[in-house]
Parts: sequence; C-alpha cells; structure tokens
Amino acid sequence: MLIRKTIINPINELVESGKMVGLLLIGATLFSLSLSNSDFGDSYLKIWGTEIGFSFLHKSILHWINDGLMAVFFLLVGIEIKRELVKGELSSRQQAILPVAAAIGGILFPALIFFFFNARHGSTLNGWAIPTATDIAFSLGILSLLGDRIPFSLKIFLTALAIIDDLGAIIIIAIFYNQGIHFDMLFYSLIILSGLILLNRFKVRSIILYIIPGVFLWYFILKSGIHPTIAGVLLAMTIPADLSEDFEHQLHKPVNYLILPVFALANTSMTLSFDHIIQLFSTLGLGIMIGLFIGKPAGITLATWVLVRTKAALLPKGVNWKQIVGLGMTAGIGFTMSIFISSLSFAEEDFTNIAKLAILVASLFSAIAGLLVLKFTSEPNEK
Repeated sequence: MLIRKTIINPINELVESGKMVGLLLIGATLFSLSLSNSDFGDSYLKIWGTEIGFSFLHKSILHWINDGLMAVFFLLVGIEIKRELVKGELSSRQQAILPVAAAIGGILFPALIFFFFNARHGSTLNGWAIPTATDIAFSLGILSLLGDRIPFSLKIFLTALAIIDDLGAIIIIAIFYNQGIHFDMLFYSLIILSGLILLNRFKVRSIILYIIPGVFLWYFILKSGIHPTIAGVLLAMTIPADLSEDFEHQLHKPVNYLILPVFALANTSMTLSFDHIIQLFSTLGLGIMIGLFIGKPAGITLATWVLVRTKAALLPKGVNWKQIVGLGMTAGIGFTMSIFISSLSFAEEDFTNIAKLAILVASLFSAIAGLLVLKFTSEPNEK
C-alpha cells in the first residue's frame, strides 16, 4: 500500500493528466500561432508586451508569466524532484543510477550536437541548452496513449529520467542564464531561505507560513540577477514531506490547466514568415531539431547501454532495447522547458522565434516517432 501511495499513484496521475495537458498545450499553441499571423496579429502581440505592475516591479505580461507564473510551475517540479529523492525512484543508488545516467546522456548529446552546428556562430551559441530539455507531461502523455502496451516500469523510468532532466535544466538556468549577480539581494535571499529551513527544522506545519516568505524569496532572487523561477525549486526543498504531498495535488490542476496553457499562448505568439521557415535549416534551427530528435534518443540509449553492458545497472523489468529507443524519442519532446530556455537565450527576437519554431517541429517529429516505435515494439498487456 505504501508503494502504491508514494510511487504508483503519483505516476498514474501524471500519466493520466498528460493526455489533457498535451491537448491543451497543442490547442493553445495552434490558437496563438494562428492569431499572431492573422489580421489581428499586431493587437494580439501587443497584449503580451503590455507593462503592468508596481513602481518597484514593472514588467510586461510576458515577463510576469515567464518570471512569475513559471515560478509556480518550478515549485511543482521541485516538489516532484524532492518526492523522488526522498521515497521514489531516486531514493537509492541502485534505483537512481540508470535514470540519472540516461538523463545525463540525454543532456550532453543534444548540447554537443548544438555546439557542433553553432561553434563558429557566437551569436547563436548561447542557445546550447535549448535541446537538452524534456517535457515530462507531453512525454508521459505519449506513453499513456498506448495504454497497457507499455510496461509500467518504462513509465516509471521515463518519469525518473525526466525529473533528473528538469533538475539539470534548473542547474543550467541558475548557472548560465543569470544577468549578473547583485550580492546584496542574494544575501537577502539567503536570509529568507535560512528562515524557511528553520521553519522546516522546527516542524512548522502551516503551508501559508512557507508561501509568504517564498514570495519574498522570489522577489529577492529576481533582483539578484538569478532567474526567479529558481525560487520555486528552493521553496519546494524546504516544505516538509507530509505537507508537500497534499500541496502537490493542489498545485497540479492550476499548473497543468492554467499556467502551462497560458505559458504556451504567450510564448508561441510570434509572426511567422517564409524566412523563418527557411531559417529552420540554419545552424540554430538544425542544432535544436537534430539535438532533440537525434541527440536525445542517442544519448539516453547509449548511456543506458553502457551501464547495462558493464553490469552497473539492469534494464527495467519487462523493458526491451527497442522500447528504450522509443522512450528516448519521446524524451525529445522539449516543448515547455525548451521554449522557456529559448526565451532566456537570445536578446534578438528573430533568434528566439526561429528557436521556438525549431522546438515545435522537433517535438512533433519526436512525438510521432516515439509513438510509432513504442507501438510496434510493445505487445498488449505486456508487464
């Protein structure tokens, strides 16, 4: 019962929600692209650029979404990471070694492919992290479409892999995508974080007493130059495990059915031209598309093969090598996290739009390829 409550039930919920979340994100993306390129495009684009806020914090709606709402998304991601580290698939070395190695392979190979294409183009090299990300909801949604053809152990493996991938993305954002550190604000952030840790140590069990300091933590991290979404992860790590389980369930619906669709609407609002389509075959576009579509499955499969071959780990029960390749392809669905990183990578709007279009194309092909490979390499009722 404990295993079902702490591992199986959360995984099942994530798999089931992936279906609707995926449809909402696809619908939001298509709607946003269509409206952006219609007669109402200029008015629609201006909405996201409208600045709102206070004298001490004035931002465009797009920035409020990416810096504010996405901090809540990262709070949920942080809670999921903590759960897996404490009592899930990453709680022991034996359980964690395979998905950790696979995730590292799935980060390194796309980054190297991107670097290969863009090493001589300094203006685009800052986007190296774009193809390293995996969209966990979309990826698990693809697996859920195949029902009992997919061994549950493969879904657990993908979940653990994607969570490590998210952790990698968080570390990359914190280190490589800051805007210059303001140490006074960073000091204030550390004071707030220390207070949150003390609340945990003194076993405070009121979630609001964590949320209120968490808002101040977000503000000071924003002003420190580090991307403010990191505040969501840090806050998640201080919330006691017994509180975070209920809080995670409360966050799932607003994140999945409000924050992520709004993020998709705002970040795919771009005017497309024939030139943008041609630029898919530029070094920037190719680095992202090949990184996601080829680099992800290659890195994940090779890292898994090395560990199994050296007997450092075993394949998940009931899983074959063709399914590992198919899983690697579904991990090439970058979408949310890749688009988010692309918004941090470039000051030039054209580069950002090309990157986002390349992400959408690569994610589409990765989803189709992963679905087909898994469908034809898995038997119904396989366990």
